[in-house]
Amino acid sequence: MRHLKRRGKLGRLSKHRESLLANLATALIRHNRTKTTLSKAKALQPYAEKLVTLAKKGSLHHRRLAASRLHGKEAVQKLFGELGPRFAQRAGGYTRVTKLGFRLSDAARMAVIEWTEPGFAPDGGEKPDQTAKTVKTGEQGKTSTAEAETA
Repeated sequence: MRHLKRRGKLGRLSKHRESLLANLATALIRHNRTKTTLSKAKALQPYAEKLVTLAKKGSLHHRRLAASRLHGKEAVQKLFGELGPRFAQRAGGYTRVTKLGFRLSDAARMAVIEWTEPGFAPDGGEKPDQTAKTVKTGEQGKTSTAEAETA
């Protein structure tokens, strides 16, 4: 019986599947979001969330475990330097999968997997500060930036 053996095989051998998940997790850490097929995104979600749990613990042993599951030192550094502290107060649910539709070439279901924390912008940078706002002036096409009042 295969009770509680839900993880899909993705049509690959075990070594190929582990390498695929490591590549997808590395891309997710580097770029903060990854566009892939829905089944790969669903397989990546628990893999990535376990990596964040390792980063929250933060010891040398956990860093080495994460390094063995990722490709590239800079991904491990970003995981432990940015993601671990950012999700320190969160109990779980670090990623979200958003369905996009069907790919034109082979009609595969596509999805985007990204971090749920609002501090991340989709382009990989931090979100801009919300204290400045753009005010439209009476002149045509010109705008000026004014500080929002915080009183």
